[in-house]
Amino acid sequence: MKYEDLKILDELKVKGSITEEEYQREKAKILNEEERSSAYASKTPLYGLNESTYLMLMHLSQFAGFLIPFAGFIVPIIMWITNKETHAGVDMHGKNIVNFMISYTIYAAVLCITIIGIPVAIILGILYLLFVVLASIKASNGEYWKYPLSIQFIK
Repeated sequence: MKYEDLKILDELKVKGSITEEEYQREKAKILNEEERSSAYASKTPLYGLNESTYLMLMHLSQFAGFLIPFAGFIVPIIMWITNKETHAGVDMHGKNIVNFMISYTIYAAVLCITIIGIPVAIILGILYLLFVVLASIKASNGEYWKYPLSIQFIK
């Protein structure tokens, strides 16, 4: 059943009937339904959390850098790497987070090189905070939200 659903989803994507974001969201739903019903998924809990809570914390863990230097980069990557093989949603959100962090680090570095760019870098920092909160809310509701202006380094 899962493979038939994935095949139909692939056909819709090829025809252009759905966007890439819709494709990824529906694919994750199909794969997550399979995980919930399989015995293997029950053996690999997300540290006792349901997936939406874990994903929300994965997004919010970017704020760990306020407490410990570089923890905002390291913690979400560790959360992603430890569970990406067994949970499709974690893999999808983890790639999104890593791409977001790399992209915005590059933008900030480029903007801070110029004096005019410093005020824009401050605005970029505020947007970063807002986007992390918004992505966390979406993840807690079981939704996938691609961060704006993220370059896809990891696909």
